[in-house]
Amino acid sequence: MYPAELVKPMRDDLANAGFEELYTAEAVTNAINQDGTTLVVVNSVCGCAAANARPAAKMSLHNEKRPNHAVTVFAGVDTEAVDAARNLMIPFPPSSPSMALFKDGELVHMIERHHIEGRPAELIAENLTAAYNEFC
Repeated sequence: MYPAELVKPMRDDLANAGFEELYTAEAVTNAINQDGTTLVVVNSVCGCAAANARPAAKMSLHNEKRPNHAVTVFAGVDTEAVDAARNLMIPFPPSSPSMALFKDGELVHMIERHHIEGRPAELIAENLTAAYNEFC
């Protein structure tokens, strides 16, 4: 587990952009099973989360079409919530950071860590906005 004071600025980065932080399996299940679309960001302390994933997730929400809900769980901290989210992302293997778009509780789009590493935030945001344009 990472110390709370270490992850606070990383949590705040998405929370301040309107992402709801989820801490329990029940909260994850409720968020994903809502009507409409839900973006789930598995946040992380790694450099690619800071340089690519979080900025891309925030940028993507400036699209005309966007998810009804944006939520986040934090890998290495919120174990129960992360495990619940990852279980709903099967068949994709666990990775962090990662992002998944759900529509009416069904996984419709996934961005894994290997899609995030080494790619600029703008390109990742374009990937997300294309998914929003299709599913939202």
